[in-house]
Amino acid sequence: MPRVFNQKIKILYLMRIFLEQTDEEHPMSVKELISYLNSLGISAERKTVYDDIETLRNFGMDILNRREHPAGFYLASREFELPELRLLVDAVQSSRCITNGKSRQLIRKLESLASVYESRQLRRQGFAENSIRTVNENVYYSIDMIQRALTEDRQISFQYCEWTVEKKLYPENEGERYSVSPWGLVWQNEEYYLITYDEKCGRVKQYQVDKLQQIRIEKEVRCGREFFENYDIGELTSRTFGMFGGKEKTICLEAHNRLVGVVLDRFGRDIMIHRKDPEHFKTLVRVNISDQFFGWIASLGPDAVMRHRMRFAISTGNFLRKVFLITNDKYMIKKNLYIIKIQEKFTPESAGFQQK
Repeated sequence: MPRVFNQKIKILYLMRIFLEQTDEEHPMSVKELISYLNSLGISAERKTVYDDIETLRNFGMDILNRREHPAGFYLASREFELPELRLLVDAVQSSRCITNGKSRQLIRKLESLASVYESRQLRRQGFAENSIRTVNENVYYSIDMIQRALTEDRQISFQYCEWTVEKKLYPENEGERYSVSPWGLVWQNEEYYLITYDEKCGRVKQYQVDKLQQIRIEKEVRCGREFFENYDIGELTSRTFGMFGGKEKTICLEAHNRLVGVVLDRFGRDIMIHRKDPEHFKTLVRVNISDQFFGWIASLGPDAVMRHRMRFAISTGNFLRKVFLITNDKYMIKKNLYIIKIQEKFTPESAGFQQK
């Protein structure tokens, strides 16, 4: 390697050494830095190494000189600190929409953002690979196509698949292509969902991203802009159970005080909560009524009962058509059992809430 080129590239290798080989517990002396550079075929002297360290500091690298044992220079701060990388590694490892192969690739890239010593800590904290993962390697390309369509304000078309008993994804409706206007991606139940506006029926629909195939960006401009100007996509995840659609209703839910945390985790901190009696509360929330919603109600168990039965109201002129009765040992679904008759105009005042 020519000497001039050798000296020009030396500072880049020195930067890599600080990024990969040093941290607070593993500093390197100037002698060790020179020896490492020599092992790479790059000659260096003490004075030029000191000058290069000062240049890297002026460039913005937080290089400190530790005086006590072990003494030496090290990179004190990085773009991502170790606790932040731990959070990202945990998120990747627990994500069901990432294949095992892609998960390993992403974790290796995250490890490269730490020193070799810290990356070993990230590796040691690893859990067993999540066996319940998508097998669709195209998820990343699907997300990229969707993001491009969002940026370019275009509609997309795709085939939507369902699982067969042979455990294979197969396009539904004989491979029919769905044409929709994409308006966002949300993360719910460890899956990505595409939020769209369907012009044909004039309503919002959501699709599980790892079930999309043959995505194509169309020339047509997206529809539904006026609708989404006043539509909170984030709120959709709190009122939709399992991302299954349903008619949006306001419900009054009554439960034991022990379930306040569960309800707040599900619907957020902005909901109104009213103390019904010393042991029970009630709240008004907006939900999409579906079988999954009733399943969630049942999952609350005996702590969610009022006098041994779950009581809630839906803002409709009809009586409840499905009501869960909860006993100590089993759940039962009854039809046409009228626990609460609902007013057609359901308001916070009619439910006993005092406006502040």
